[in-house]
Amino acid sequence: MSQIPDIDAFEERAAIAEYDGGLSRSRAEDLAARAQGFADADAYWQWLADYVVNRQTK
Repeated sequence: MSQIPDIDAFEERAAIAEYDGGLSRSRAEDLAARAQGFADADAYWQWLADYVVNRQTK
């Protein structure tokens, strides 16, 4: 991924999918992650965690 994912957009899309769409939080996060080009929410959060760790050590 060449740019940092948009956390605000992720949270907003997941909330809308969960509350208005009736999805579980897990499925809503997967949907929000896919909208930003990730396979699922686990891949999204792992990318962010790796980014934070690597940016702090440089």
